[in-house]
Amino acid sequence: MKLSEFLQHDRFARQAGAELLTIEPGYAKARMEITPDHLNAAGVCQGGALFTLADLAFAAVANSYGQVTLSLTAHITFLKAVSEGWLYAEAREVYHHSRIPYIEVRISQEDGTPVAIMTSSGYRKKDTLPVAPLTDTTGQP
Repeated sequence: MKLSEFLQHDRFARQAGAELLTIEPGYAKARMEITPDHLNAAGVCQGGALFTLADLAFAAVANSYGQVTLSLTAHITFLKAVSEGWLYAEAREVYHHSRIPYIEVRISQEDGTPVAIMTSSGYRKKDTLPVAPLTDTTGQP
């Protein structure tokens, strides 16, 4: 099983419309199209929807080395309100550590306009994931 298939078991992210585009060791890209279901009472994308997109990208990066990795902390800063279009989350491991990785996720609109930034640390357990190692250098999950 590929890591991208394993992460499809994140039912909440899947129901929110978040999908992974690329997974490489230490890097992932995900996207989500804003629909009326993502809007809050003010008519803009609800913060939880943005966090869900960022969290899926975080999970892909954090688990890209084949070890079960869970979030320890997460901080998100919302930069711009949006109400439609596609959003992209690019996650990069800023600090690689065998137990406590540090990852930054940048959410932007299609034109590259920043929408939010999430920083998160994780905890890598000793358990391995039931997935094949990432060896595809084309970036395909």
